[in-house]
Amino acid sequence: MKSGSDLSVLARLWKYLWPTGRNDLRVRVVVAVTFLVISKAFTIIVPFYYKAAVDQLSGQSALLAVPLLAVASYIIARVGAQIFGDLRDGIFEKVEQHAVRQVALEIFSHLHRLSLRFHLERQTGGISRIIERGVQGIQNLLSFSVFNVLPTLVEITLVCAVLFVRYNIWFALVTGTTIVIYIGFTLVVSEWRVDIRKSMNSADNEANTKAIDSLINYETVKYFNNEVHETHRYDSALMKYEFSAIRAQTSLTYLNIGQGIIIAVGLGLVMLMAAIGVKNGTNTVGDFVLVNTFLIQLYVPLNFLGFVYRTIKQSLVDMAAMFTMLDVMPEVQNSLGAGELVVTSGMIEFNDVNFAYDTRRPVLQGVSFVVPAGTSVAIVGPSGSGKSTLTRLLYRFYDVQSGSVSIDYQSLSDVTQESVRKAIGIVPQDTVLFNDTILYNIRYGRPGATDEEVVEAAKLAQIHGFISRLPDQYKTMVGERGLKLSGGEKQRVAIARTILKNPSILIFDEATSALDTHTEKEIQEALRMISNNKTTLIIAHRLSTVVDADQILVLDHGIIVERGGHADLIAANGAYAALWRRQQEQSEYEERLALLQD
Repeated sequence: MKSGSDLSVLARLWKYLWPTGRNDLRVRVVVAVTFLVISKAFTIIVPFYYKAAVDQLSGQSALLAVPLLAVASYIIARVGAQIFGDLRDGIFEKVEQHAVRQVALEIFSHLHRLSLRFHLERQTGGISRIIERGVQGIQNLLSFSVFNVLPTLVEITLVCAVLFVRYNIWFALVTGTTIVIYIGFTLVVSEWRVDIRKSMNSADNEANTKAIDSLINYETVKYFNNEVHETHRYDSALMKYEFSAIRAQTSLTYLNIGQGIIIAVGLGLVMLMAAIGVKNGTNTVGDFVLVNTFLIQLYVPLNFLGFVYRTIKQSLVDMAAMFTMLDVMPEVQNSLGAGELVVTSGMIEFNDVNFAYDTRRPVLQGVSFVVPAGTSVAIVGPSGSGKSTLTRLLYRFYDVQSGSVSIDYQSLSDVTQESVRKAIGIVPQDTVLFNDTILYNIRYGRPGATDEEVVEAAKLAQIHGFISRLPDQYKTMVGERGLKLSGGEKQRVAIARTILKNPSILIFDEATSALDTHTEKEIQEALRMISNNKTTLIIAHRLSTVVDADQILVLDHGIIVERGGHADLIAANGAYAALWRRQQEQSEYEERLALLQD
């Protein structure tokens, strides 16, 4: 059974509807099905009381004999069908909502377990739409199939049986044949429409992804004055959706017309046979009404069945796409029997590490170095040399192709990813904050921290004064990705967050490269304070920020070409010295230019 087949999707959904260890929900399923049967039983007997009332009224003067019992029974049957139908829906609602919540939670947790490569290659807008449609698909499937399709099929079977037993085979045959033709036509046309819906969803995903991508990069769009370009780009995606939507609606029109013709012909034939029976005296007026009522009761769900089928089919497609994400295995997984990382001193060791995102393009080649406990090691080099890749390997976002990375002589491949990340704190170049308060973003370093601990971390990061001057202070919203704060303010929030986490190992990944000189010096002072006596790995572009590091490694095309202290590397007059001179010349040029502008 294919993982994306309809039966496979239904099988995967069943475990959420009949959850292990939740007898209360299982009882609700059984009771709901019982009420479904009772409701349908009432629905089937309603026309008989209607027939009895009509026969009594047509055979005698309505003024002399009012069919009170028949009318009362008719009312009771209709009310009974309504009551048990509504009770069924109310009892099953908890089962449905629990299933939806569990699926959404499992998908959300699974996405966080997936490796970095998956999230870099997939677009957030597309993923969110897949999840949104998948969850909606579950609700539609449960609402329509469990309590619409099955009850309708049961009712059709009962009606055909009643027509056959009470009248003759032709009533049952015409009714059954009409329904078979109707369902067959619906299935064929709806299958054709599924491909159209798929292309429509694909265009919808593309348009949504481009819209979100553009809005997330709002500042970049403004920097390059590309609003018109983004509008045309979005419109091209909308045009694809428009074309697919028109095809979808046109095909729906064909389906509705065909269904209407089939139903009208079938109903007309049955009604004609009943009318002939009344004329010949073999049937009463009540029989004519009985047959008419049966067919009207069937007409509504049958007319609805086409929409139900299309919705269920689309729901299965959407659910299959969502469940497919659950089948994506994390690229990086804990090994069997992986234990917790035990940090005793915080020593880091890279031993002959080779790594490539794409095997055709090596990133790190035979990299070996040690960061002794409590010391700082800086990694410098040109862009694309592999500096930031080292931090991703240390966080174990990727596994090395060969060699090893270890902390306190424990290979990262032998311990859990969670324990590794718990021991490391990072201040990145691009600090992305949640669209929440400053308090929430700092506390994210340790969600269980008290307000007092958050304030203390902010003071150590030298941002408490700034926060205190804000109208809402720590309850100030930072905006999407922290856009309401400046670069320096965001970096201080990131530092406070890392201070609150209090890790054994620190990583500064280009933490000040995007800041002005004045702000950089202030941030550098804060970084030196929190890294005191902690094992620290510094990824840097500006060499002026690493002159105090205990050891400097020069990385070029994934190979360490030099290593040593700042003074030693300058004296060696190699790659580091050349890079230092270029940056000094650039810095002097910028200073002279600033003086001329003043």
